[in-house]
Amino acid sequence: MAFFHPSAVARQGSAAAYDGVVVLNDGGGDGHDALAKASLAASIACLLGTRPVDAADEAVTRLRRPYYVPCDTLGVARARQLGIGDWEDLFGGIAPHPFIATKTITHRRVGDDAKAPPGWSDDFGRSVQHVVLDGWTAFDAADARAACARLLPGGAVRVKEADGVGGSGQSVVHDMAGLDALLGDIDPAQLAEHGLVLERNLGEVRTYSVGQVRVGAWLLSYHGQQRLTRNHLGAEVYGGSTLHLVRGDFDALLARPLPEATRTAVEQALVYHRAALRCFPGLVASRSNYDVAQGVDDAGVPRSGVLEQSWRIGGASGAEIVALHAFDENPALRWVVASTHECYGDCPGIPLSACVHFDGVDASVGRLVKYATVDARGDD
Repeated sequence: MAFFHPSAVARQGSAAAYDGVVVLNDGGGDGHDALAKASLAASIACLLGTRPVDAADEAVTRLRRPYYVPCDTLGVARARQLGIGDWEDLFGGIAPHPFIATKTITHRRVGDDAKAPPGWSDDFGRSVQHVVLDGWTAFDAADARAACARLLPGGAVRVKEADGVGGSGQSVVHDMAGLDALLGDIDPAQLAEHGLVLERNLGEVRTYSVGQVRVGAWLLSYHGQQRLTRNHLGAEVYGGSTLHLVRGDFDALLARPLPEATRTAVEQALVYHRAALRCFPGLVASRSNYDVAQGVDDAGVPRSGVLEQSWRIGGASGAEIVALHAFDENPALRWVVASTHECYGDCPGIPLSACVHFDGVDASVGRLVKYATVDARGDD
């Protein structure tokens, strides 16, 4: 299986080959996240000239060529069951092992004899160590303690669960006692299965998004930045992203005039991207997104590094999809600025042209609005 074949644009031809877009919500959630993703899938269906079809609808079995939008990165067995063979069949990705779709691949293990799941690639960790923050991945408590002991002399350590989203499942420890307290709450079996990331903690952080999407005949690459907002409890959470998207591959993105910090983020993400393709045979994705953090460590030293990857529909996908529509409507466009917004409580000033993907009261987070806009576009 291949990732992005440039020749596939000509092979794909008209996007009208699809006769339905199906959301795969294998986790069964029905909150704001699932509803927003269903709305995004409907927008993709419009782009492809077809219709959204509910996964539970009997009509799914009659589709000649469905296009899938999984809420999570698929495993190989599930992809085969659905008949998904390559990037052309889905908005998202297929990972040959579950851990590959999580944060754990970002860092090396603490030694050649440290615990690791089947399919682990030491080569990947070595290949990306110069484009990620100082850190380690551990699959048992002893390895986690060894990793923390190596990092603490340089300052605070951020401890992250493998599959936390939007900053959830993270803690900062300043000593071994703090780590032991965290480890005491983790089931050893869960730790062995999912792993734990320990990495250099940064302050004054700015998070960049670097990514690429291919849907039908369209290929876009982008850089952008995330922003935070406050939820109903007053906690800082993900508030949206603003993306600068161009037609074509990452080379087209790097050919644009970019600020130095942005160029660094794009180049680091591209190293990570290429290493993943090389080190994890069978990895397939039509949507990839890499978070790159830039900030300062406890000694005031500037740091920049890739935090994690996403090979599934995500928080920035609303901007990706409205940009795809803009490029489709105007073949002369070369770049688009698009943004997503997540607003807790009243959300005044939503543009009439916005694509609203959720507007309601969620049982878990309260009143929430999610929408996307195209903010600027150009042909230069």
